[in-house]
Amino acid sequence: MVDFKKLSTQAKGLVEKRGGTDSLKKDAAELSEIAKGKGSLSEKAKAAAAALKDPGSDEPANAAAAAPAADSGPKPDPAAPGALGEDLDADAVERKAERRKARAERKAGRGDPAP
Repeated sequence: MVDFKKLSTQAKGLVEKRGGTDSLKKDAAELSEIAKGKGSLSEKAKAAAAALKDPGSDEPANAAAAAPAADSGPKPDPAAPGALGEDLDADAVERKAERRKARAERKAGRGDPAP
């Protein structure tokens, strides 16, 4: 059986050890900035790990700067032909969107989580 009182006490101890709730809020804001920033997933993970080593740091820019800049190459154009050479005209794009919508509605009707 789970002892919720013990878990609660341990959680409170960890929060206090890291500097209290204000520090926790700063950490959350810092992680949010890192997650929204540029870079690959592994670069963001490394920056987040570095940011969490210093609890409640007021310098989220330093943690985000720890991750190297992402490749700022051109992004694929959704209206351009697909990777397999398929040419999608406006009607095909609309049909595809309708199929996705119908699939999402079927999943919602079955109680499946939305994608």
